[in-house]
Amino acid sequence: MSYSPTTRQQENTGFDCVHCGQTIPRHSAGSYRNHCPRCLWSRHVDVIPGDRAADCEAEMEPVGVDYSGKKGYILLHRCTACGAQDRNRLAPDDDMDAVIALQRPSF
Repeated sequence: MSYSPTTRQQENTGFDCVHCGQTIPRHSAGSYRNHCPRCLWSRHVDVIPGDRAADCEAEMEPVGVDYSGKKGYILLHRCTACGAQDRNRLAPDDDMDAVIALQRPSF
């Protein structure tokens, strides 16, 4: 599948979270929703953001949070099947309690 802005726009749709089952509406704030705002889990569907070319399609676990001066807070995801890693911007409606829980030490 070739990547184009048209292809990406067509994929800006709502979805049901593969982890918690929450129905997630499309993100209309000029960006594309790629994770659940409730549990922060994602699905491994892209090779290049928006291309929907990944064959894996497994769940992607939120494993951490990072900060970028240009993009703000970033969710770190790891695929539960193939181990691929991805970085996704936090959305304004993401559950901040879930985000904070990712930042706590696990000892």
